[in-house]
Amino acid sequence: MSTRLNITKTHKLFIKGAFPRSESGRSIAVTDASGHVVAHVPQGSRKDLRDAVVAARGALDGWSARSAYNRGQILYRMAEMLEGKGGEFAEAIEAMAAVKPRTTKKKTTKKAGARAVPKPLSPDAEVDAAVDRLVAYAGWADKFSQVLGCHNMVNGPYYNFTVAEATGVTAVVAPDGPALLGLVSLIAPVICSGGTVVALASEREPITACIFGEVCATSDVPAGVVNILTGHREELVPQVAGHRDIDAIHAANLPKDQGQQLRDGGPDSIKRVRVREVADWTDVQECESPWWIEPFVEMKTIWHPAAS
Repeated sequence: MSTRLNITKTHKLFIKGAFPRSESGRSIAVTDASGHVVAHVPQGSRKDLRDAVVAARGALDGWSARSAYNRGQILYRMAEMLEGKGGEFAEAIEAMAAVKPRTTKKKTTKKAGARAVPKPLSPDAEVDAAVDRLVAYAGWADKFSQVLGCHNMVNGPYYNFTVAEATGVTAVVAPDGPALLGLVSLIAPVICSGGTVVALASEREPITACIFGEVCATSDVPAGVVNILTGHREELVPQVAGHRDIDAIHAANLPKDQGQQLRDGGPDSIKRVRVREVADWTDVQECESPWWIEPFVEMKTIWHPAAS
C-alpha cells in the first residue's frame, strides 16, 4: 500500500526565467487559518528587486520587437497552462481563503475616496476568471494599437498617423485579494503591449504568484519578460517608487499610505503611476478594456510625405 507524501513546498522567486532563492537568504512561512504552515516563500530584498529590473530591461527590446500576433499567441498559451494547473491554483486559494476575510458581503454606500471592496469569488471562479483575462488580452495584442492610435488630419502633403509603443519596464504591485486574478489582471495589459514586468505578489496570499511563475516558465514567455517577487510591501514599495529604471507602476487596492508612496515617487523618477481601486475584478467592461493598456504605452506620431 503506497503512502501519499505531503511535502511543504518551498517556493522560489521568478527572475529572468529562473527560480532563485532570495539573495538575502530570508524566507516567510505561509500559514493557513489554523496556523498550519502550508508553504515557504522567499522574502525578497532590494537586491532581488534590482536583479529583476535588470532582467526586465534586458528582455524589453526583444519582447517589444516581436509581432503583436506572436505576443497574443504567448498570452493564449499562458491561459492554457494556467488552466492546466487550475486544481493547484484552486487548492492554494482555498488554503488561504480563511486567513483573513477576503471580501465583505455587507452592502454599503461607497464614500468618496473609499477603498474598493472586491466581490467574493470561489477558488474555481477566480481561476476561471484569470484564464479568461489572459485570453482577453491575447485578443487585444494585435488590436489595441488601432483603438488607441489614429490617422491625423493635417494641412499639408503628409500622411500623419499615431501609433502606440510599449513604455518599458513596469512594476506591478498586486492586491491582497483576489491574489491570482488581481496579479494576472495587472500583468496582462503590460505584456500585451510589449512591455516587461517586475511584479510584487500579494503579501497575504503569495503562493498563487509563485505558481504563476511556473506557468510563465512553461508558456514560451521569454526570460525576463515577467519577473515575480514575494516579500513585504513595506520593505519593497518604497524601492519600487524610487527606482529610476522602472518606467511605470501598475497597482491596485493597496493601503492608502503605500498607494501614496508610489504616486509620490513617480514625478521624481519620471515614471507613470496607475494605482487602481477595483471593486469587481470580474467586470470585463472595466478590467478587459484597452484603456487598461493605454497608461503603459507611449504614442509616437509619424509624418510621411504624400503625393499631392
